[in-house]
Amino acid sequence: MDTKIGLYICSGCGIKDAIDIEALSSTVDEELGCKLCKIDPLLCGDECQAQIKSDVETEELNRVIIAGCSGRYFADKFDFGGDVLVDRVPMREFVAWTIDPDFKTDMDEADELYQELAEDYLRMSVAKMKNSEPPVPTQEEISKDILVVGGGVAGMNAALAAANAGYNVVIVEKEADLGGWSRKFKAVLPQAAPYRELQKPPHTELAKAVNDNDKIRVLTSSTVAKTAGQPGQFDVTIQNGDGKETIRMGAIVQATGWLPYDPTKLVDKYGYGKFKNVVTNIAMEEMALDNKIARPSDSVAPKSIAIIHCAGSRDKEFLPYCSAVCCRAALKQALYVREMMPDTDVYLLYKDIRAPGVYEQFYERVQEEEGIYLTKGEVVEVAEGDDNGLTITLDETLLGEKISIDADMLVLATGMVPSTFVDAEAAVEEEKEADPETSENGDEKSKAAGAEAGANILNLTYRQGTDLPTLKYGFPDSHFICFPYETRRTGIYAAGTVRAPMDMGMAKNDGLGAALKAIQSVETASRGVAVHPRSGEIDIPDFFMQRCTQCKRCTEDCPFGALDEDEKGTPLPNPLRCRRCGICLGACPERIITFKEYSPNIVAQMIKSISMPEEDDERPRYLVFMCENDAVPAFDIAAWYRHKITPWIRIIPVRCIGSVNTVFIADALSAGFDGILMLGCKRGDDYQCHYIRGSELGDYRMENVREKLKQLVLEPERVQIMEVELSDWHRVPELINDFAEEVNDIGPNPYKDF
Repeated sequence: MDTKIGLYICSGCGIKDAIDIEALSSTVDEELGCKLCKIDPLLCGDECQAQIKSDVETEELNRVIIAGCSGRYFADKFDFGGDVLVDRVPMREFVAWTIDPDFKTDMDEADELYQELAEDYLRMSVAKMKNSEPPVPTQEEISKDILVVGGGVAGMNAALAAANAGYNVVIVEKEADLGGWSRKFKAVLPQAAPYRELQKPPHTELAKAVNDNDKIRVLTSSTVAKTAGQPGQFDVTIQNGDGKETIRMGAIVQATGWLPYDPTKLVDKYGYGKFKNVVTNIAMEEMALDNKIARPSDSVAPKSIAIIHCAGSRDKEFLPYCSAVCCRAALKQALYVREMMPDTDVYLLYKDIRAPGVYEQFYERVQEEEGIYLTKGEVVEVAEGDDNGLTITLDETLLGEKISIDADMLVLATGMVPSTFVDAEAAVEEEKEADPETSENGDEKSKAAGAEAGANILNLTYRQGTDLPTLKYGFPDSHFICFPYETRRTGIYAAGTVRAPMDMGMAKNDGLGAALKAIQSVETASRGVAVHPRSGEIDIPDFFMQRCTQCKRCTEDCPFGALDEDEKGTPLPNPLRCRRCGICLGACPERIITFKEYSPNIVAQMIKSISMPEEDDERPRYLVFMCENDAVPAFDIAAWYRHKITPWIRIIPVRCIGSVNTVFIADALSAGFDGILMLGCKRGDDYQCHYIRGSELGDYRMENVREKLKQLVLEPERVQIMEVELSDWHRVPELINDFAEEVNDIGPNPYKDF
């Protein structure tokens, strides 16, 4: 099919004040051969929208270029059907609002800078349109049933939410009954106003609602033996006793809960395991549920009990993070004691009391209770005295001096560890014993170098590991702030305390949120489109396998495990797992991976379309590959505030810095660009990359680029990668200008005239 391009240039928002639009229209029309070119002061207006739709139909346009504001504005307005590709050229942000009209130059007319820049962006867009094809959605037969693994508060609420929305649900619970930790608690924290009194655990009513729901199938005393496939096509094998059953599911909610922090690690600091009357908060809960709180040493009711908050938590030596709910659990257990044994004193020894939001009311309720004493300080010693009594010494108290408290029994408020936590060193040793081929000298073909040791809960057949990849401390989140519930495995969502420490009220909301994400996943899979961040994206990567060298870079680098591989190392795509980030494209040295609208050839043609001055013109050219997730939005904000950049810059938005193939850089250097800057998201432990490892991989691949620059006898400063967050919008122009100035001092690219 012939490419028929309609070009529409907006003259509003100050664009016509910076650019001679009539001249631009004439130049581009003559040079690039668009079928039609029109100018309008308000492309986003209803009248112009109707005109474009009419032109698409009457002129049989299959490509539309909108040269006006950023594609982040009015995204829903410029959709003219799946067969019509649309490209947004941010003439406002990239040209009119950010180029300094007072820029000093030897040229006779500074306005030529605007014109030249605008022409280049239109050339790039036309090159992109001419080399792109309409994507075709993946058509697969899928299931919309949802699997919930874990039958606690979060899991049951997730199941009920999905079922009430009309979806069939299967709950798999390893215990004989539903309820999770709720079944092991005497009472739970207040869940309703005025948030002062403890409440009955919710599991009984929840379990009844689940069992009575016709759309929910409950499998207790069961585990997941294997999970294969992709969203809409998860083939899950359930182990129940000696029998197995394989079911097809559309999405998975993992609500497998938490485990208590190992108290045996606290023997030296708090005497657990050494002193008989030191117990954990879990043991205390068991006593309360049994309606008998007694000292382990003699089964006698204690006259005084001390509870140490943050026992091992917020401590680099043990559990570095706060488990969020331990403080309130300690307050709750203090009320247990006063209710069951009114003559027993309770000492709450805390670093800080964390009772956020409405729980401040509950905290005040505990403070009002006679016989409960709150003392702030750091525990420096626990010693055993006569009759197995205990003396707890605290420093850094509010009194400014050490104090000691005697108690008949000591309770350690230990923290939460997610059920997905795996001791890495122990897991490696266990794996070596179980599978000699994974040893240092063994065959690594079937495993990725970065595959994590799994917790053996979902038992995925993914080549990158058996379970959900985790962040710090074993929590399987994809991005805690930007994408709650999301994991690095498309179609699998974490909910409840496996995702983050929380109380049951929060776990309920978490279950509801994860259920909605699971529903979104099956619905997008049914249409063959992507979930976040490129929500609704149809385009999927195509692999030209005839040239594949089985190097496995794509299968190892994919952050979402979208690629498995056969015994030879050939990638096996799972398109419904794909998030369309293009990191596999950036990884491939043979350039066999392409998207219909994003490929090495498309980027190469865009680079070639940019005008390149002769060396003696003293007009440099710098290329910026800018991540569409943080860098481009940050630039848009800077443009809104009219921050200025050098006119020698040309920007190419990319899906992710991890999608930048080294050939992009080679093409740009060969074309004569004096410098190349990559602006990606923040990486590291507190990463902001929407694709998890994209910026990290981009930086890693820079080593190969630097080696290539040395071979070409080019300065390494000519190619740089930098990180920005959305909140860094004011820094983006500064980073660009500083880079341009640095490369300008180096001098022009010696390959410019070749």
